[in-house]
Amino acid sequence: MELALIILLAVFLLIAVRQVGRFRFRIWQVMCAGAVAVLITGQISFPDAVRSINIDVMVFLFGMFIVGEALSESGYLFTISKRLVSYCSNSWQFIVLFIFSMALLSAFLMNDTMAIIGTPFALYLGRRLGLSIKMLLLSLCFAITTGSVMSPIGNPQNLLIATECGYTNPFGTFLLYLGIPTIISLVLLVFFIRLFYPQDSGKNLCIMEDVPLADPELARILIISLTLITSCIILQVLLTLHPFGVVYSVPLPVIAIAGAAPVILLSRKRVEIIRKIDWPTLVFFIAMFVLMAAVFTTGFSRLQSLQQLHRRCFSCTQ
Repeated sequence: MELALIILLAVFLLIAVRQVGRFRFRIWQVMCAGAVAVLITGQISFPDAVRSINIDVMVFLFGMFIVGEALSESGYLFTISKRLVSYCSNSWQFIVLFIFSMALLSAFLMNDTMAIIGTPFALYLGRRLGLSIKMLLLSLCFAITTGSVMSPIGNPQNLLIATECGYTNPFGTFLLYLGIPTIISLVLLVFFIRLFYPQDSGKNLCIMEDVPLADPELARILIISLTLITSCIILQVLLTLHPFGVVYSVPLPVIAIAGAAPVILLSRKRVEIIRKIDWPTLVFFIAMFVLMAAVFTTGFSRLQSLQQLHRRCFSCTQ
């Protein structure tokens, strides 16, 4: 067995265990150790390791994390919580609205972003409305994971598929094939939440007072960011519907950069926001790209040779 493959299996084992004796490991630390191991042992050269990093994914994650951190810093989500509750006459209606709104946001702001900013939001709403915090956190987890499926920018995996496969209309393609299954899954999620948490159904909701914005200036900048993200997505879809074919397709990383640009350029908290973004997740993906590149170039070299031989034999028979 190739050394790179052994290192990969060790990484999977440590990620599953997370603790050896008194030492606890985070996922990004384990993946980073695996990447360092394949570099030190010569399983992949440093130039090849650098080339293996998918810049599109890293730029997209960086941009979306900035938007997500700005959402958290501005307090914008907490301010609109009163408006969200005002649409509901009881707790059950709120749970349904909460699940579908979190799912929709994750489809366009990415599930990693919503996991970061949605958790304190769920905790806040649970305490203020007297609902089960565990129920809201479970609803959040399943909603953002499920909702992210129907969009090419919903999660890093979808982004990789969209960029590597070269879809001319990634939003339309994902929505066409995954929109209905996503909606069905969300409806089933609502059913199971009600089944396992019947005590939170039908409660009268507490009246929530207005929550002042933590940073009104950042909230105004954030509105510009969200408007740019939405505009880029609409433009991307419209350009692919041009009657004479695709004239231009907005690259998916550009959508994230368009959203992050107002925060970076206009906010006085730009340094603080950049410092607080989810850097461990960015390190995790960089390390994952390096480790997997080493595995595919060494651990699966025999398999690749067999595939090439199969293609040659197949072409000779044509």
